[in-house]
Amino acid sequence: MTTEALRNSIVADMGLAPEGHLKIDWVEAHMPVLNRVRKEFEADLPFKGLNITICLHLEAKTAYLAKVIQAGGAKVTITGSNPLSTQDDVCAALVEDGITVFAKYNPDPAEYKQLIINALETKPDFIIDDGGDLVTILHSERPELLETIRGGAEETTTGIIKLKALEKEGVLKLPMVAVNDAYCKYLFDNRYGTGQSAFDGIIRTTNLVVAGSTVVVVGYGWCGKGVAMRAKGLGANVIVTEVDPIKAVEAHMDGFQVMPMIEAAKRGNFFITVTGNKDVITGEHYDVMKDGAVLANAGHFDVEVNKPELAKRAVSIRTVRKNIEEYRFADGRKMYLLAEGRLVNLAAADGHPAEIMDTTFALQALGLRYVRENHEMLDRSVIKVPYEIDEKVARYKLDSLGITLDTLTEQQKAYLDSWNA
Repeated sequence: MTTEALRNSIVADMGLAPEGHLKIDWVEAHMPVLNRVRKEFEADLPFKGLNITICLHLEAKTAYLAKVIQAGGAKVTITGSNPLSTQDDVCAALVEDGITVFAKYNPDPAEYKQLIINALETKPDFIIDDGGDLVTILHSERPELLETIRGGAEETTTGIIKLKALEKEGVLKLPMVAVNDAYCKYLFDNRYGTGQSAFDGIIRTTNLVVAGSTVVVVGYGWCGKGVAMRAKGLGANVIVTEVDPIKAVEAHMDGFQVMPMIEAAKRGNFFITVTGNKDVITGEHYDVMKDGAVLANAGHFDVEVNKPELAKRAVSIRTVRKNIEEYRFADGRKMYLLAEGRLVNLAAADGHPAEIMDTTFALQALGLRYVRENHEMLDRSVIKVPYEIDEKVARYKLDSLGITLDTLTEQQKAYLDSWNA
């Protein structure tokens, strides 16, 4: 065990480390792309001598990403990007592996924020962010900590929205690679990862049948597409609500009912929000929902399902199972909110499958190396993941599956490059 990591870390219980190591070992065995990147990093040491702070959902797959960054020569500090997704055993295992950890499961809001600040006070050279927690604190409360930071990478849609808002106002102080916008991220992680993991959390928590029920998917971006696809595969009747007419047409053409939320609220048994916006389910919707409606959120923050308006209508609130709060209304109807309205796939389950995060975290690692190598030439803006990195990750994934591709002949290349062939 590295004494410095143990001395500096704030975790719940170091005695949990053995179970955490088992979890990390399991995902490592199922992440061949990231393993290949790790070998490259061990040979090249792209982060030698650098401090890197990571803010992500702190479970086993994230832990392995941290170890890969560490293998690249970095001194790594990590904190959690959601109070309910942190796994204390994984945190303890990382400390034993020499990584400084500032994270606990379910801290109060003040402690949660302080843990993030502690991670930033290690004065990182580069950062990996999820949902913009690090970037928000750096730009709003602790700008002096920006002095050492040369750039970073952002994991998810919510964080990209914040970064683009900062960029639009001309106040973004860092080049940040938008990992979420890489093809391999939103096509696979957002769609297949969220689709499976959201239902993993819902089914584990409720032990209710999905087949024959009506599932309302709120938002038809890439995450919404994945959730709707999995709901259909489980035998549900699927309704989609949207504000974007193009996405609404797509949902219709994919075979789903499309209608306003106020109409869908009357029909749904399960409601799953995936918009990245606030107040997509509110009081007017609770007023017409069926008895027993289950409310789950798969967006980054717990603002999509309006909790104050739900509580205002309730005459009693009680926890009926772990991660299920029952809100009973005066008319006898009951609504069930999962995982306090936080990310159901991480707060009530283990997040995306290891094979999905394998490609996503390979993008994170390679994207961070790109920023490390090019930060002096990059604008303080939201940076696209270079296509070469996207393609490299996809090829590594195909290699791990034993899948080979055709290649263009020179004549085919010439044909495609010519306007009068």
